Amino acid sequence: MRNRTSATLLAVVLSMGLAGCGQPQDTAPGTPAPPPEIAAPAEQAAAPGVPDNAARLAAILAAQPQDVQARYSQRHPAETLTFFGIEPGMTVAEVLPGGGWYSKILLPYLGEDGTLIGVDYALEMWPLFGFMTDEQLTAKETWPADWTATAQGWREPQDAAVEAFALGGMPEEMAGTADAVIMIRALHNMARFGSQGAFLDTALQDAFNLLKPGGIVGVVQHEARPEMPDDWASGDNGYLKRSFVIDRFEAAGFELAEESDINANPLDQPTTDEIVWRLPPNLRTSADDPELRAQLQAVGESNRMTLKFRKPE
Repeated sequence: MRNRTSATLLAVVLSMGLAGCGQPQDTAPGTPAPPPEIAAPAEQAAAPGVPDNAARLAAILAAQPQDVQARYSQRHPAETLTFFGIEPGMTVAEVLPGGGWYSKILLPYLGEDGTLIGVDYALEMWPLFGFMTDEQLTAKETWPADWTATAQGWREPQDAAVEAFALGGMPEEMAGTADAVIMIRALHNMARFGSQGAFLDTALQDAFNLLKPGGIVGVVQHEARPEMPDDWASGDNGYLKRSFVIDRFEAAGFELAEESDINANPLDQPTTDEIVWRLPPNLRTSADDPELRAQLQAVGESNRMTLKFRKPE
């Protein structure tokens, strides 16, 4: 099934003034467009006919810093979380939470009855990037405790509890406890290092074991066009093919529940000489070329598949 957009959600978002609507590889500075005008939380909560969860999420989004709100038209957090079925009170695992772009939305949204589990890449994967110092690699050994302490600083008393682990090291007591796992722009690095370790297979196995029966995995991933060469769409350039992602999840025991074009961007048409990080917010290839930089900013963030998988009951 393909859900191109939710008419109900769009009506909510438009009535509230929300324009349409992390991760280390997506945090380089860019020049975002001015944020859309967003109604005050009190106005949103009072909007007639608005479902409680939608009003709650809209209020939380409206309370985020302006630089975060400026990304809503590219990242579509309201539509994405609603499509995945994320609700207050859930236990949700976020793979590669980075600096907390989504975490800081999820913590208040899940609320005091919910739990947010931060999940990092496997410890053995980090040296393969080639850019990390010995000090940074050593720090990864204590990432679960360090991230939990950092996330505690993002919390208010009424927000979700926080826990953490690294892929390949899921605590046994967490098995079967999660309602959802979200993997937002996190799959390509695990795929690109596939010849050096079963990182993607391990991640999918951890997700399967972590979830309750019927639990979901929500994926947002830079998408390569079907006609692009497989060796280019291997993750090295940031992109993966939709068919590759679906095949790997189904091989891990998941069922594809639904697809959406929420995060599609048809302006993103890379050649085989280009990488996803040429686009905002990184703009990695245009630092010395203002004209090219302007062209890439006009394209916007990458074309992304949005897929929902389910663990069978």
